[in-house]
Amino acid sequence: MFNKVSLIGYVGRDPESRFTKTGKQVTSFSVATDTSWGKEKKTVWFRVSVWGKLAEICDQYVTKGKLVYVEGTLSEPRVYQSKSGDWRSSLDVTGNTVKFLSKSGEVVSEAPKEESSLEEEIPF
Repeated sequence: MFNKVSLIGYVGRDPESRFTKTGKQVTSFSVATDTSWGKEKKTVWFRVSVWGKLAEICDQYVTKGKLVYVEGTLSEPRVYQSKSGDWRSSLDVTGNTVKFLSKSGEVVSEAPKEESSLEEEIPF
């Protein structure tokens, strides 16, 4: 089995960081991707979480509006009810590569990969 996802999109909000009980940092941010066909345009949002050294770097350099490339694994969609009562789903990605892109899509810089196992560190 293989689970790998690659996203290119704009960061929707500044990242939020937190720490596990063992002190490992996890940073989360949202990424919007667009798909267009004809006059139709659809935006899909992803919640990206990165760990360890990659979390430190993303906490420092990722900002709202920045164009990023994220590579990682996709979790099963989470279904939830919004405050207004609407049913929604969340697409969550555990990122292991983050590249910062220019507006033309060229790689400006790349954050180093986090190679350690992450499952036992999840704080929620």
